[in-house]
Amino acid sequence: MNRPAHIAEVDDDDLFVGTSAGDRYFNRELSWLAFNRRVLEEACNPAHPLLERLRFLSISGSNLDEFFMVRVAGLKGQQLQDVDRLSADGLNSSQQLTAIVAGADALVESQRNVWRDLRRLLGETGIAVLGSKMIDEALVPADLAWLETHFREQIFPILTPQALDPAHPFPFMPNKGLAVMFDLVRLSDDQPIQELVMLPAPMPRFVRLPGESARYIAVESLVKRFSSVIFPGYRVIGAAEFRVLRDSDIEIEEEAEDLVRYFANAIKRRRRGRVIRLELESGMPEQLSAALRDELGGSDAFVTDGAAFLGVGDLEAIVDEDRPDLKFPPYSPRFPERIREYSGDCFAAIRAKDIVVHHPYESFDVVLAFLRQAASDPDVVAIKQTLYRAGKQPAVINALIAAAEAGKSVTAVVELKARFDEEQNLLWASALERAGVQVVYGFMEWKTHAKVSMVVRREGGQYRTYCHFGTGNYHPITAKIYTDLSFFTADPRIGRDAAQMFNYVTGYVEPENMALVSLSPRDLRKRLVDCVDAEIAFARAGKPGSIWAKMNSLVDPAVIEKLYEASNAGVEIDLVIRGICCLKPGVPDMSEHIRVKSVIGRFLEHSRIWAFGNGKALPNDGAKLFISSADAMPRNFDRRVEYLLPIENKTVHDQVLDQVMVANLIDNEQSWVLLPDGNYERVAPGSRPFNLHRYFMTNPSLSGRGAALQGSDSVPKLSLRRRH
Repeated sequence: MNRPAHIAEVDDDDLFVGTSAGDRYFNRELSWLAFNRRVLEEACNPAHPLLERLRFLSISGSNLDEFFMVRVAGLKGQQLQDVDRLSADGLNSSQQLTAIVAGADALVESQRNVWRDLRRLLGETGIAVLGSKMIDEALVPADLAWLETHFREQIFPILTPQALDPAHPFPFMPNKGLAVMFDLVRLSDDQPIQELVMLPAPMPRFVRLPGESARYIAVESLVKRFSSVIFPGYRVIGAAEFRVLRDSDIEIEEEAEDLVRYFANAIKRRRRGRVIRLELESGMPEQLSAALRDELGGSDAFVTDGAAFLGVGDLEAIVDEDRPDLKFPPYSPRFPERIREYSGDCFAAIRAKDIVVHHPYESFDVVLAFLRQAASDPDVVAIKQTLYRAGKQPAVINALIAAAEAGKSVTAVVELKARFDEEQNLLWASALERAGVQVVYGFMEWKTHAKVSMVVRREGGQYRTYCHFGTGNYHPITAKIYTDLSFFTADPRIGRDAAQMFNYVTGYVEPENMALVSLSPRDLRKRLVDCVDAEIAFARAGKPGSIWAKMNSLVDPAVIEKLYEASNAGVEIDLVIRGICCLKPGVPDMSEHIRVKSVIGRFLEHSRIWAFGNGKALPNDGAKLFISSADAMPRNFDRRVEYLLPIENKTVHDQVLDQVMVANLIDNEQSWVLLPDGNYERVAPGSRPFNLHRYFMTNPSLSGRGAALQGSDSVPKLSLRRRH
């Protein structure tokens, strides 16, 4: 595998072990760790600006935190409760945890090595991150005086040191809590004592010294540096930082009668969940280490000893430094010309022809414009909207509130089970209800993950329905960094299907005679399997059988087995799977016709697309093409409300298939190929480099181009012959 020398190697035999089931599947959790290693290796990519490399390092840290707080916590719970549940590759919880810890420890070691190199490179560009041992030698007396004043006035008043003795039991450490443990001796009587100083969560992690040059010092380094201010009359024998991660998953209790009240309480419980991971500073004195392990770790927590910087995700704060020369060039997304041609009238443009908007290359503002126009249009009578992750930006919420206050019927399906966004969603739900919006929380057992907006408008004495289907969330911030598709249509068949979907979620009314849309957990998996079966039939009849798919994760055994069957029938299958992939490609007599790649780059590949050749090689005009909100995972098929929507409009079909999918397949600058042994190999660009993100940033789309596209050759034709 092509990897920088300082990325820790993980033995494949340790990562991909298992029973005979392991011969057919990669382990889900270990595949995720492989994905996060690919993210980390982007921090080593010299093609990226330096602060963007630091951003990739911080993302790998945040990813690993969430992995332990949710996935590892779940496996640990199974182990402690003796739950006899095997993964698809045949491993029990203990076997998986052993392999996960080995992989995670190697990842942490790699993060430490990467941070060491990036820290040095940052210093060469004028951005210094000073550790506690570097403060005195790197700063002049005036800087030290400013630091002490800042510490005394801005940090010291917030800190609360706590002695650890029989009269002062070990305090509760919140999730992601960071603290410094001190081993002290009282000067008056040589009495030893241990003290704990927790760093409050609202406190910024770094202090930036004044001046043009960027000099950062972590708060914990200042706590050590000015320990005499905190503990006058004591001598410091040893001091070291530690950090705690807790079980943060929320499970639905069947007896929870009031979903809102349950989640409000569950969010509080999350902060007090079982300790899953205890991170200790490198070189922590043994006495302090033993005390922490005893108080926090016990035998249940996983302990990482040796991390040089705890909480790698917090390095994101340094990325905010105003150094455009060390970041990606700023990019301003385009607003679809089709909408402009109709003087900004979204309904007129959609009524004329279906539109697909490709985020982030095309602005999320078009989605907001659609909702705002619906709110202000006197002919709009009803709006129905799903909200999975709306984030803290109120644009979508404000549009719905404005519509309700204008007297329209507004229904919002707010998903309270959107992991780590539950609290924000509760706040939005309360604000919506106060404005008169009918707020529905959906199914108790299932997440409503489908991203759908539906607007009913009075036109010429009749009602017309306009719909928006998104592969991503109604989230203005993530829409700037996630690649997603927004599909707008006034097709009455789709409008009727959307209405049935909303009735299904709000009133448990089973849909009947759906014309185009498939829904999970009803029939989405079956629709996909039927399409694969059709390709198998074509291949067995001597015609080309071909499948392309793009998604975040491929885990579902039923879909994987069907793809294996298709491969054995001679169907050519190309998969673009950004993250977890449990399917083993390129295995003789099982998957030799399946190729899997992962794209990791400036933008997070997030759109979900399926394409079936329909008796011809892909791409072709008659191919069956679908967009979806669902990844191919059991939870998406069985425990979530998701949609699968066929794309029939020719221009939209061409854009999604001939542009988006082809660009993903021929990208060779930010792509990794999954090998049969589970390793990922970075693709070498060769003599014809192609970066799909750069392509879409510099070339207009087909669907949103409008009349400007007619007779134009300004959009280069993509060809699979460019594929590496």
